[in-house]
Amino acid sequence: MQSDQTPELSIVIPIRNEEKNLPKLYEELTAALTAFGRPYEILLIDDGSTDESGKILADMAAHDWRIRVIRFRRNFGQTAGFSAGFAYARGRLIITADGDLQNDPADIPAMVRKLEGSDGQPYDIVCGWRKDRKDKWLTRRLPSMLANALISKATGVRLHDYGCSLKVFRAEVVKPLRLYGEMHRFIPAIASEMGTDITEVVVNHRPRIHGTSKYGLSRTVRVVLDLLTVKFLLRYATRPLHIFGLLGLTTGALGLLITAYLGFVRLVLGHGIGDRPLLLLGVLLVFSGLQFMTIGLLAEIQARTYHESQDKPTYVVREIFESSPPPASAHHDRPLEHVGR
Repeated sequence: MQSDQTPELSIVIPIRNEEKNLPKLYEELTAALTAFGRPYEILLIDDGSTDESGKILADMAAHDWRIRVIRFRRNFGQTAGFSAGFAYARGRLIITADGDLQNDPADIPAMVRKLEGSDGQPYDIVCGWRKDRKDKWLTRRLPSMLANALISKATGVRLHDYGCSLKVFRAEVVKPLRLYGEMHRFIPAIASEMGTDITEVVVNHRPRIHGTSKYGLSRTVRVVLDLLTVKFLLRYATRPLHIFGLLGLTTGALGLLITAYLGFVRLVLGHGIGDRPLLLLGVLLVFSGLQFMTIGLLAEIQARTYHESQDKPTYVVREIFESSPPPASAHHDRPLEHVGR
């Protein structure tokens, strides 16, 4: 039986057209979390579903006070869903997962204990590793392996499975993060800037039974583009002039050397230079160097604006469904048999 105390665990799950999976998801989550014995809440973010998911979620929230449903006005993406969940979460530990039943809620207790130091070392983030992944090899597993290797190499945070949504975070680690695009998979790398302790554990991965995957090969390109952003944020977010200034000084200096050489050829040796392509290259490099320096200075101003401006969420909430907790003496763990029927 759960009491009406502040939840210790906040489970954040974005939902997009998962009407057939929701009843089973609710059953498995409540069974695993109730057996674990920690006070919890489940935040389900309806990311613009066009099926009956919204109705089922509202029904869940009406009959179980531990369920909180956040409905977006339209589809904003999984990153925005996690970001909204982080903002509304009340627990000291935040757990993320997918709503397609491929993540196993039974893995949550072991991951929480791992974060709290069951092996003698407490952590800030525990990531799931789908070692025996139940997805197609060519279209899902191979691109994922390549992306994981690339991300690990570029960020210095080496994980086997960045794409696994099943993760456990300390709230103070993820609540300050501002996520854009599809950067939810880079949260461990972004959080590493704060000096966090990160580990991973092997988790159970199950084949999708209902619905279709929201991801395909096209996401590989988006991952690479987002990786460039993350790499820049990790190294140069507070000092962009260091990268643009270096590029500007390098290209500008090379351009000056070329134009100085051509000046020597024209003024000392008396040879014509007007028809030489090298002259155009030298002028181009000089102006490119000035442009890089200008971009760097503008980026410095924007970096200060970014860090000093007010928070601006990446989503728009339509409404929030939740019910008031019953008296502490009431029994709250009865199954929600009618949900989804």
